[in-house]
Order: sequence, then C-alpha cells, then structure tokens
Amino acid sequence: MAVSAFGGASVREALDSAVIAIAAAGSDTPRLDAEVLLADALGVDRTALFVDPAREVKGPAVRAFQDAVRRRSAGREPVAYITGRRGFRHLELAVDARVLVPRPETELLVEIGIESLAQGARVVDVGTGSGAVALALAQERPDLEVLATDSSAGALDVARANAARLGLDGAVTFLTGDLLAGVGEVDAVLSNPPYVAERERAALAPEITRHEPPGALFAGEDGLDVIRRLVPAAADAGARLLAVEVGEGQSDAVAQLIHLAGFVAVHGRRDLAGIERVVVGKR
Repeated sequence: MAVSAFGGASVREALDSAVIAIAAAGSDTPRLDAEVLLADALGVDRTALFVDPAREVKGPAVRAFQDAVRRRSAGREPVAYITGRRGFRHLELAVDARVLVPRPETELLVEIGIESLAQGARVVDVGTGSGAVALALAQERPDLEVLATDSSAGALDVARANAARLGLDGAVTFLTGDLLAGVGEVDAVLSNPPYVAERERAALAPEITRHEPPGALFAGEDGLDVIRRLVPAAADAGARLLAVEVGEGQSDAVAQLIHLAGFVAVHGRRDLAGIERVVVGKR
C-alpha cells in the first residue's frame, strides 16, 4: 500500500505501509515513529492502536497521517516537530524548530537538582530551550526559586508558552541573555549547553543537522567553547552546585574545568546507556 493510499485502510494496514516508507528513509525506529504519528493523526493514545487494530483510518486523519509520514520519510523531520510535542519527565512540552527536542538523558539534570538542592534554593537553568529542565524543577520542587536563561529569543518564546500552558508561568523567571547575564547570585547552575564538536557534524543524523537549531548544538572544534565560559561564570555567581550535561568522552575534560574553578567532589553521572552524561561539582 502506498503512503498516499491510507484512506480506507485499517490501523494495522496504515501502520504497516508507513513503517515501510519510514524505514526506507533510514529511521532507526520506524514502527515507533509510525505509531506515534498515527495516534496523533487520530487524536488517540498509542494504546488505542493496539486495542482496535481493525479500526478504519478515515476523514481528516487520512490527510494528517499522510502528510506526517511524508515529512518523516522525505525530510527526516523529527517526530516531535511533526506532532509539536515531546514528553519530558511528568510534562508534555510543545516543541518546534526553535528549540532542541528534549532528550531522556537531560532528565538527569532534574534528578540532580531535586536530590541536591536545599529548600528554597535559587537555581538557574542555563540554555533552557523549551524550558524542560526549569519547568520540571518548578513542578516537582515548588519550593525552589527557578530562573531560566537562553540567548535565543525564539527559544524563550517556546519556553514561556510551555510555562503558561502547564500553569507554571509564575513559577519560573525567564531571562534573555548569554549564559548567566543578569541573573545575579545563585545557589545552583544546571545546564544542557551546546557541546557537539564541529568535527562531529558530518556524523550526526539528518534529524539533527537538517532540523534542530545549530546554535543549541555546536560549540567549537572540541565542543567545549560554551562550557569553558559557563564554568567560571557559575563560580562567579556563587553557585555551590554546578551540573553540566556533556557529550560522550568529554566528562574528564569538563571535570578538570569545574575543579579548576574551585568546585570539589567533582564526579560524573551516567545515563541509561552507561555514558558519563552529566558532570557535577559542589563547593
């Protein structure tokens, strides 16, 4: 069955056809992609697809699913941009090409904040993007004073809209600026900064290089340009806790930077893939 012929197909048939098209385009998760896109087109939860696989795909859902599969297969557009949303911890965030798609490994930053921050601590999420880390902290630790910065006005528009939609617009202070500009003294700095090395650009998936904002990804030849500025800025702001997400193989270099800035008990936290994904320093 061709992608253009979803009308009249059952859920099972539509999924099978979409999986073929998406897999042929190079996706590593064609079945999951197809299920998420069809559930979105039908306005149902994914579980509904398994409960009633014989359900007919009809009406506006036909065109919506057809267009979604075309975007995923022809342009390798991330599923989150097609559906306009992405889950992050207990939140469902609106996302588009102005912000990175939130990754599960970034949830480590939230976990570190929740377990480490004292009651009423003043914490800033640097490079907030969609607002994922800041909003998760505000939801799960309402005692905290949460700030979020980003140099991209477009990204902060997304973050502010997420805060308003989630009923957290008064729980986070958003600031446009470079790193910690205008923030003042803080107790903690959490950040998922740009950390991809320019030399790695060619090896990245098309979903990333074609669609996600490069300013939120790349940071010089070794990927540490932003982190080299962030670490001393966090120390100057009086932070007693610093947690920075890093790329594979960067943890030792970043740990050294954090140690030289006066932080002690510097250590890495591994993600579910076993990669030292967040480097933490305390003082």
